Amino acid sequence: MNRLAWVPDPSNLDSPSPARIYDCLLGGYHNVESDRRTAEHLLLAFPELRVVAAVNRAFLRRAMHFLLDQGIDQFLDLGSGLPTLGNVHELVCARNPAARVVYVDIDPVSVAHSQAMLAGTPNVLAIQGDLCQPEQILNYPGLSKLLDLQRPVALVMVAVLHYIVDDGSAYAAVQQLRDVVSPGSYLVISHTAEEMRSPSPAGHDVKLRPVNLTKMRTRDQVAAFFGDFELLEPGLVYTPAWRPEGPDDLWLDQPEQGLTWAGVAIKAP
Repeated sequence: MNRLAWVPDPSNLDSPSPARIYDCLLGGYHNVESDRRTAEHLLLAFPELRVVAAVNRAFLRRAMHFLLDQGIDQFLDLGSGLPTLGNVHELVCARNPAARVVYVDIDPVSVAHSQAMLAGTPNVLAIQGDLCQPEQILNYPGLSKLLDLQRPVALVMVAVLHYIVDDGSAYAAVQQLRDVVSPGSYLVISHTAEEMRSPSPAGHDVKLRPVNLTKMRTRDQVAAFFGDFELLEPGLVYTPAWRPEGPDDLWLDQPEQGLTWAGVAIKAP
């Protein structure tokens, strides 16, 4: 397979990447054959997965617009994936060109492509980091030049925490990030719902490689990530039900079809 210009040299294109699979489900172009094969297997078991991805991306858009309305101009997007359609900096900088965004992802392919795409873009940085090691992210050279953690910041964890299958690591990492941000900061989370688990149809044994292993969590388990932050209306709900824009929103009449819990919370002043 010929290497693509956006793929860094050490990448293994034979292994599917969660970020590239998500890009594929969203209809993007930054994915390769291994990602598309995995996406096809997933769609055999869960035909609605493309719509689930679209609904999750719509939640991200609504949440970012809400935060802009609250005056937030700093965003730390953890597990950002590829800078595909409707990413955070496009959403926020369109309304506030002075907004600052730091993308963090563990996947070197995602980071390399993000850095290439963002070259020359002011106030936006893409770095490689492990969400389970927040101190390394917070101490990354250059991060403090963009984000002032003495001021309110938005912690964005959309469709990422289910990739941390160890509960202890997941809750500890989020708590550390909650503790370090200033009062008035926000936490945005979406997470696959254990309540909607269903067995794969007969004959469609979806076997993902370890890099794609995920852990669904119940509503109470997802709510625990917010800790002492105050969940804002409408609380922790299925993604289509979080502040919908209108009656034509996808799955508004059946929000559970979104398969994902979503919520936004604030750190009390």
